[in-house]
Amino acid sequence: MTPNAAHAMFEVDKASRALGINLREAGEGRAVATMTVTESMVNGHAIAHGGYVFLLADTAFACACNSHGPVTVASGAEISFVTAGRLGDHLVATAVERTRYGRNGIYDVTVHRETPEGPEVVAEFRGRSRVIEKSRENA
Repeated sequence: MTPNAAHAMFEVDKASRALGINLREAGEGRAVATMTVTESMVNGHAIAHGGYVFLLADTAFACACNSHGPVTVASGAEISFVTAGRLGDHLVATAVERTRYGRNGIYDVTVHRETPEGPEVVAEFRGRSRVIEKSRENA
């Protein structure tokens, strides 16, 4: 996979696309994905369900770690919610590679909402990746 392959992977990601997630950019261990919080994403406390925020971060993470070539999956992830997302929030998840070692990698994703005053952090996500298949180009 090349950075364009991260886009190709996203094009067939039915779960992310069904939720209205858009891939803004992906390449060389980095990706940016966006999503607007809709009524169906709000929980019983009238805030964005954490699972949707996690899914957005996980999508950006997947695109970033697959930008290098081999098929790569999550071996684990955790999220810290900083503040609640709200109905109508436009959320942006920016994934950045921290390190790769052997078949493993560590990526950080910041999810923020866009406000007139500037970005406001909603959550911080750390994902651990594992290469499971060689690149088709290098096979």
